[in-house]
Amino acid sequence: VKSITGTLQIEGNTFTEEKVTSVINGTKVLGTVREMAEVEGAIEAYDFLEKYKYTNEKDLLLAHKKMMGQLLNNAGTYRHTNVGVGGKEGVTHVAPPPNMVQTLMGELFEWLNSSEEHLLIVSCVFHYEFEFIHPFSDGNGRLGRLWQSVILTEYKSIFSQIPIESVVRDNQVKYYDALEASGSVGESTPFVEFILEVIYKTLQKLQEENQKVGEKVGIKVGINLSENQKEIIAYMLENPKVSAKKLSELVGISSRKIEENIKKLKEEKIIERIGANKGGSWKVLEEKK
Repeated sequence: VKSITGTLQIEGNTFTEEKVTSVINGTKVLGTVREMAEVEGAIEAYDFLEKYKYTNEKDLLLAHKKMMGQLLNNAGTYRHTNVGVGGKEGVTHVAPPPNMVQTLMGELFEWLNSSEEHLLIVSCVFHYEFEFIHPFSDGNGRLGRLWQSVILTEYKSIFSQIPIESVVRDNQVKYYDALEASGSVGESTPFVEFILEVIYKTLQKLQEENQKVGEKVGIKVGINLSENQKEIIAYMLENPKVSAKKLSELVGISSRKIEENIKKLKEEKIIERIGANKGGSWKVLEEKK
């Protein structure tokens, strides 16, 4: 929800996290036809996040079709017209001509498939090069941010749960300044440095929020929880259907340690399992029984 809200608000959409949540839950909300189409498209595109193969160009086209299908007749195909990117002082970047887009994107994905750089760096460089090429008639910013998340999720699955887009939104001016700075010097370093800082801030913020949630639960039940237990509880509250395997990836400890912590939390009546192991969900109790 935070990722979808953040990436759309960067583009001027006024929907809040609450309204996006309502759309996901099927509740009617007030909004323009375009804003609703943007939200529904983003939901569909992000819902597929962990299924995209980051090195597959066809998957990128599929993501664009999902994201922009209600807004563009040519969604899922590269542009056939010239485009420019506007900034504070007018047009700040004229994208390559349309007859070069297919070749440039092919070369970018060849690099993506062969690069031996760390995926953190790869994700940032791809994001910048993608925005430089600007391969679609619309939706390039949204797709660039989405595909960076796809690459990061390949590196560590925890990134599928991390709303980097919302931190970019909170630093929107710096985001565009970094793009312009990289364009001015002719290479991606300023943008890479900016995005790496955004990733670091996002991870810090997530850790702080999880610790606060865990501490509140610990206070309510009158128990001092370990740092790992606080994070486990926070992730269960965020996604009651989260699996032990996913918790292992998110918290960064072994599956055996996750099971040990879950057992302790169950014994203390802090959590309980609703339903079967497969298909069930977690319930975090407000106070000890």
